[in-house]
Amino acid sequence: MDRIDQPGRRTWLLGAATLGAGAALAARSARARAERVKTSAHIVIAGSGFGGLAVANRLAGMFDGARITIVDAKTEHNYQPGYTLVATGIWPMAKVRDENASFVPSGVDWVQEAVAAFDPQANRIETIGGRKIGYDYLVVATGLHLDYAQIEGMDVSAIGSNGLGSVYAGPREAAATWAAMDTFRAKGGTAVMTLPSTPLKCAGAPLKMTFMLADRLRQAGTRERSTVRFHSALPTDTVFGVKAVNDNVLARWKAQGIETEYLSRLVAVAPGARRAVFASPEGERTELTYDFLHVVPPMRAIDAVKNSDLAWKDGPFAAGGWLEVDKDTLRHRRFANVFGVGDINGTPRGKTAATVKKSAPIVAGHLADLIAGREPGQRFDGYTSCPLLVREGSAMLIEFDYDGRLTPTIPLVDPLQESWAAWVMKTRMLKPAYLAALHGRV
Repeated sequence: MDRIDQPGRRTWLLGAATLGAGAALAARSARARAERVKTSAHIVIAGSGFGGLAVANRLAGMFDGARITIVDAKTEHNYQPGYTLVATGIWPMAKVRDENASFVPSGVDWVQEAVAAFDPQANRIETIGGRKIGYDYLVVATGLHLDYAQIEGMDVSAIGSNGLGSVYAGPREAAATWAAMDTFRAKGGTAVMTLPSTPLKCAGAPLKMTFMLADRLRQAGTRERSTVRFHSALPTDTVFGVKAVNDNVLARWKAQGIETEYLSRLVAVAPGARRAVFASPEGERTELTYDFLHVVPPMRAIDAVKNSDLAWKDGPFAAGGWLEVDKDTLRHRRFANVFGVGDINGTPRGKTAATVKKSAPIVAGHLADLIAGREPGQRFDGYTSCPLLVREGSAMLIEFDYDGRLTPTIPLVDPLQESWAAWVMKTRMLKPAYLAALHGRV
């Protein structure tokens, strides 16, 4: 537990730290809005998730005369950081669902079609319905693609039945995952948890699900007659990209009797028969039976980005088709009027809501600088936060940068020690902060 003994004092300190940071950001936001840039530029934002809407709400207050257009077919807004809470029985599904229309700022056009293609040479995008939309500046905030198709036999509609779970697919699937976990914990048995080798959004989610599954078994009194196995497609002794966190997690799992396998990639599943097939890098295949299976799909860029000239053409991010941005400015490396925000970016880290919360103001500020004729001056350090659920009522608040250095921001909370304070942060305080950022207030 943390080193603050009184629960009330814990909450006060945590809230004070959060509100203090929010007040400073709000003051900077107010100054930026007071210095509105006059322009007739057309800014297109591809995507209406957290990143797209956070940038749109900021830009709406930063310009005088600009035309801003959001392009996305999605009408439901999902609070994705809450999926693990839904999938482990902490929150109801309704708490992560809302309507996108309530977050689109006044005066911003919304084309309710998905982007089918990007043509950065012509400064134009094309929608799935064939509509061509030109732009002066583009913000790519499309999110990523959950590539369940890489797993033979995987059926997203089967999540929740026959012990099959997957927290990533959406709020309904998160709720269905909890239903499968709840059924499993009543009797216990063999649980198989998975991790692919691709970049992931919320890379801590597979770890949270494993910790919470073990805790749910403990609560039900069935942990002793159950086996929990974690299959990582990453190299030996690797389940997370930050070494200090990785080693901490593995030590905890060893103490809890959670078994780990490495270089073991989920390649096929037979949900009805409860069988999963894993492959080694050499192609050797191993078939396992399970009572509960948590599937984490490989992830990549959406086709519209992957197949465009905006994608990385070489280097570590080329295979996934990720957006080629400079990691420090989030500006495209070859097309100076294009920026990226959120999961689509091909950067060393940064596919979390916390990353968007910090980087969206930077992207909006860079656009304002560029339009005003100034060279963008801010730099993004890759800030990522992962409130890592350890058990019900306790979590670790992990914060780090591009280089994997721990960057704690909350006083008296050790990032590698589980605490009630971090649990409160995750379950009660992060969503209000998320909504404030979504509205462009911080």
